[in-house]
Amino acid sequence: MVNPVRNKKLEETSGRNNQETISNGVKFEIHDLNIWFGPAQVIKHVNMEIRSNEILSVIGPANSGKTTFLRALNRLNELNTNYRITGAIELEREDIRGIKVEELRRKIGMVFALPLPLPLSIFDNVAYGIRMHGERGKKKLEEKVEETLRQAYLWEEVKDRLSESAFKLSGGQQQRLCIARTLAVRPEVVLFDEPCSGLDPISTAKVEDAMVKFKEKFTIVLVTNNVKQAARVGDKTAFFLNGELVELDKTDRIFTAPQDKRTDGYVRGKFG
Repeated sequence: MVNPVRNKKLEETSGRNNQETISNGVKFEIHDLNIWFGPAQVIKHVNMEIRSNEILSVIGPANSGKTTFLRALNRLNELNTNYRITGAIELEREDIRGIKVEELRRKIGMVFALPLPLPLSIFDNVAYGIRMHGERGKKKLEEKVEETLRQAYLWEEVKDRLSESAFKLSGGQQQRLCIARTLAVRPEVVLFDEPCSGLDPISTAKVEDAMVKFKEKFTIVLVTNNVKQAARVGDKTAFFLNGELVELDKTDRIFTAPQDKRTDGYVRGKFG
């Protein structure tokens, strides 16, 4: 016979535990994550936490599983028909497989390596997602577009050319425009997949400055092959090798006193 009093206590305890995890700042919990594409296993038994309002840098050589891990966080890997996953990824204690994909990707935005502006004006690139979420008022749209372009450190450069095609912007400006478009729908998490790989040093510095500022409002996961970039912006750094999470620690410790010799070898440039 079910004891309703005991069940109520268990529910209360579970609810407290959930709230404690969220209040303690854990955004993602990853439990024994394994990922395959066909017969090839590319992520192997990954367990980790990602905390709110921090930048997690993910580093590792080519084919280490970095981008696959990143794309798993908002279920982009599911676009591949050969994809298979075991384990769990929880967003604030909710399994992401139980969240509608559209809602999940609103909460977890992504910025890709190559800027992909829409074939629209600068203004309409940013306003696109805002309109998709129901905002139609001209004044509100203008306010949100300006606010978001300021967040992406782009407003001063484009405020007098908002009606121009986004394709007239430089590569670095296009990337910051794509960042603004992602931020416009108010995500909780922003995933960056090599966002500076094709940018010059000045544009890279602006994107990095923006990321550091973003963490006041967002959780950020940054995949980068540039270990110096990981060291500059990451609060914590995760080192992946052959699909395994070798080490996760505060960034200064990863780069000055790593616990695993493989991490030490990679950050010193001995391989990769």
